[in-house]
Amino acid sequence: MKRKTKIEELRAAGRDDLLAKEKNLKEELFKLNAQRYSGRVDKPHMFSQVKRDIARIKTILNEKKAK
Repeated sequence: MKRKTKIEELRAAGRDDLLAKEKNLKEELFKLNAQRYSGRVDKPHMFSQVKRDIARIKTILNEKKAK
């Protein structure tokens, strides 16, 4: 149920908010990759979670663009 409310929140957000969230998530993914290559990853599950969140945001941006 949490995912559905998150998607609804993202759909309700404005384009600028979504772009800002995408930028923040990409920075977080960059930091995670830096940790991976330095050999210390505290939360390895975050890679897939962050990638999925980025994909969700891109999907919603494309939906808004199509309208």
